Amino acid sequence: MLRGFHTAGAGMMANQRYQDSMSNNMSNVMTPGYKQDRAAFRAFPEMLIRNMEEERVPTSNGLNIPFNNRVGSINTGMYMQEDVPLFEQGDVRDTGMNTDVALTNGNLPDETGFLFFTVQNQDGDVSYTRNGNFTVDGEGFLTTNNGNYVLDDAGNPIQTGGEEFEVQSNGQVVSPFDNSLLGVAYHPNANDFVKQGDDLYNLEGDVAPVDARAADGVGFDVSQGQLEWSNVDPQHTMSEMMRSYRMFEMNQQVVRMFDQSAELAANQIGRLR
Repeated sequence: MLRGFHTAGAGMMANQRYQDSMSNNMSNVMTPGYKQDRAAFRAFPEMLIRNMEEERVPTSNGLNIPFNNRVGSINTGMYMQEDVPLFEQGDVRDTGMNTDVALTNGNLPDETGFLFFTVQNQDGDVSYTRNGNFTVDGEGFLTTNNGNYVLDDAGNPIQTGGEEFEVQSNGQVVSPFDNSLLGVAYHPNANDFVKQGDDLYNLEGDVAPVDARAADGVGFDVSQGQLEWSNVDPQHTMSEMMRSYRMFEMNQQVVRMFDQSAELAANQIGRLR
């Protein structure tokens, strides 16, 4: 009975975490460049159940022979291991804002490869983003809405001097102050990136990203006045939230049944009369 209690409890916790993940996706439906998270579930190891007994042999010394019978296996529940971003191109929409820039994937030689803008985070290190909702700070530098410098292909901040600048399809930024290329990084395995907040990704793998313009077979397009939208599917996400809620309720009912059975065993069956 206790095994079933813990199995159902593990199902409740897994579905609660999944519900939180889906809620976060829904809250970022309107966030430019956001990549929805997919939940990765794992099962706890199965246990092999055996019935262990002894058989008394009718001999003068009363010999007992131990034996066991295989009953079968039992699953000990599941858990949500992690959230994995789904790196797929979102819809590109017109905004009419001169500081908005959309990065569109072209030909990518690797199935798991992906492209990112390069930015300088608050610690001074290089991070990566797909959110091209840029702005210009008081010193004339191109930044993200969170104040991170947008970098060029040499890793330097881009100074436009104001919002009157042009971004060409190859990422060339043309302004009276600067004529540099937007930093566009390519990595063959986007799963090596993890979310760090503020629409930024940090690399956790051993292979460093490369300049997309120098990578063989990599194509992309940069468009000004447009934004790549979130790749969250609201309808699918809502249906998953409803399914997860129903699974949570089912496990909750199982836990309640085990709790009632335990109460009956403790208060009724085990009562001394």
